[in-house]
Amino acid sequence: MYRINNAFQELKIGKNVINTAYDTGYESLSGFGYTYKKIMKNAPSQNTNNEIILVNRLTTPLGPMFIFATNQGICLLEFVDRRMLETEFKQLQTQLNTKIIFGENSHIVQTKNEIDEYFQGIRKYFAVKLHTPGTDFQRTVWDSLKQIPYGKLTTYKEQAENINNPHAIRSVASANGFNRIAIIIPCHRVIGSNGELMGYGGGLERKRWLIEHEKRHS
Repeated sequence: MYRINNAFQELKIGKNVINTAYDTGYESLSGFGYTYKKIMKNAPSQNTNNEIILVNRLTTPLGPMFIFATNQGICLLEFVDRRMLETEFKQLQTQLNTKIIFGENSHIVQTKNEIDEYFQGIRKYFAVKLHTPGTDFQRTVWDSLKQIPYGKLTTYKEQAENINNPHAIRSVASANGFNRIAIIIPCHRVIGSNGELMGYGGGLERKRWLIEHEKRHS
């Protein structure tokens, strides 16, 4: 996968197919073409301007996570045992009309560093770029999540009021559930009006841990 990702990047900047094949370690042009087409679903000479989604993993105190990124930024950060994870993968592929392959770019490297600092308790804000395809309403809700300060909590009702849509409590909760970028877009900071922890894709124990972690380091 790394070789195909490197080849894709080389082709995207205009390098010719023959040089790309040999420079990425393939011994024959036909072998390169076959492997590339099998993974990317098109010949190396086609669609080199299309974007791909790179996927990688990182280890955290709460378990391993997947990181997905395009050239524009991080588009998914989820615990590997998250419910409906495969559905999220398929939705991303459909929304961005592209393929997912294993690899790494600068956004993934930056995310790994920032998440590590977060779990050490020394990072309270994230600077990595995000790529968040979704409806206008979902993006508004996700933007409102990023406004919740580190170590603070809000309710779904307050979140709905903050986006000037006070009657959309259930819709806000649903949009939170569709958030694909855990921790960085902090849906774990939203609780029920009665103070109880509500649904969290990574599980309520992780949500409780994240809330307590931020309280300790506020």
